Parts: sequence; C-alpha cells; structure tokens
Amino acid sequence: MLVENVMTPKNKLIIISPMATVREALNMMKEHKVRSVIVNKTKPDSAYGLVTFKNILQSIVAEDGDIDLLNVYDIAATPAVSVSSKLNVKYAAKMMVKSSIKRLLVLDNNELYGILTMSDIIIILMDSVE
Repeated sequence: MLVENVMTPKNKLIIISPMATVREALNMMKEHKVRSVIVNKTKPDSAYGLVTFKNILQSIVAEDGDIDLLNVYDIAATPAVSVSSKLNVKYAAKMMVKSSIKRLLVLDNNELYGILTMSDIIIILMDSVE
C-alpha cells in the first residue's frame, strides 16, 4: 500500500503563515482539534515546516518565550521530515519508528500533498486484523 492511499490529504490540513504568532497557531490547533500545523513555505524553493505541541512547549519553557512575540517560523521544525506519496507505507513506518517521528509531510517536487501520521498507519493495521 502506498503513502498516498493512507495519508491525510492537503485539503484537510491546517496550514499557517510562518509569520503568525505562536498564540495564533495554538488557537488554530484548538479550533480544528489537531496536534500540529504545517508552516507554509516562504518562497517556492524553500521548505515546509511543522509545529507541534512539543515545539510550542519547548520554546516557551526553554526560552521563557512569550507566545505573542514568538513567530511560528522561530519554533517550527524546518524543513519538516517528508516522504513521497508513491513510497510504500511500510518504509515510511520504519522511518517513523527508527527516528521517533509521529508525522511525515508528504511532498512530491517540493509541493505538499498531505501528511502521514502514526495514527493513519495504525488505523490501517487495525482494519486489516478485523
């Protein structure tokens, strides 16, 4: 099975401007009930980023950061770790386990197609054992 058959597609993702504040990111995460937001590219040849609850907590605790003064760009994991939509899911799962990564962006030609999460993979596994 390919990543493109399991991933959450781009039209269901929450994408935020790199210049948004951390408070804006938290509000979006709360509103959409998600644990991460994708940070948009600044230019066509730059990289997408990812902000998770962990990034936010680390930046606030480690740096006594003010969530109204910190931009998303400052705390995002950029470039976000990514895979191709045409990759077999088992290789993406191996990568996630070995690197302790819960989310992979799905990119082809530096364009965003979706996100693959551990939850997406677990759901497929659970469906296959029924």
